[in-house]
Amino acid sequence: MLVAAAVCPCPPLLVPVVAAGAAPELDAARAACADALGVLAAARPDRLVVVGPTEEAGHGPYPEGARGSFRGFGVDADVRLGQDRGATGERGLPVSLAVAAYLLERTGWADAPVEGLGVDASLAPERCLAAGRDIAARAGRVALLVMGDASACRSLKAPGYLDERAEPFDAEAARALGAADVAALAALDPALAAELKASGRAPWQVLAGAAEDADLAGALLYDEAPYGVGYLVSTWT
Repeated sequence: MLVAAAVCPCPPLLVPVVAAGAAPELDAARAACADALGVLAAARPDRLVVVGPTEEAGHGPYPEGARGSFRGFGVDADVRLGQDRGATGERGLPVSLAVAAYLLERTGWADAPVEGLGVDASLAPERCLAAGRDIAARAGRVALLVMGDASACRSLKAPGYLDERAEPFDAEAARALGAADVAALAALDPALAAELKASGRAPWQVLAGAAEDADLAGALLYDEAPYGVGYLVSTWT
């Protein structure tokens, strides 16, 4: 059963060595993510499942100990998902899960075993919901760390340029995540999310499936759009 969840954005810029001189600009987001992980630890889960968007090739499970790297962003920085379980021969973590691994390392996570799930960003809502239900049934007390960004179309300099639909999409996502509104998350339009480059849509709908019978309350900790990309942090308990 799902007992707690944290929702965090997944830009590599959350990792200071990647952000370099721009690192202080996301200090507030990093602090909110740390607070959200503290809520997960306080829930005393039996298992933590980290869910993040990926391309189709990265879809599927990642065991505890799986490793990731930010070398593709020009820095010699490696991370590991949870404790070392001898999974060095496995495929590398997708970027979203590597950012999650960094956040867990930064906060010293040692409160429960960890596993990862890469979710194809184009996965249909009903399949996302089914994946969430499966996760919730894996242990008596399951916690989720859900990675994903809102739209990337909030300004002229945004990766997806300015789209007038982006701000209302992000506002509804923020409202739903802050209110733990399972139905609203499940109803997010995958086609619109794809057009707005909102990578969080599929992971958020996995959360919706996991939380269907959990009766959790939400809190929105961070809602900003630096660089024209919507970054949201929330907790469900």
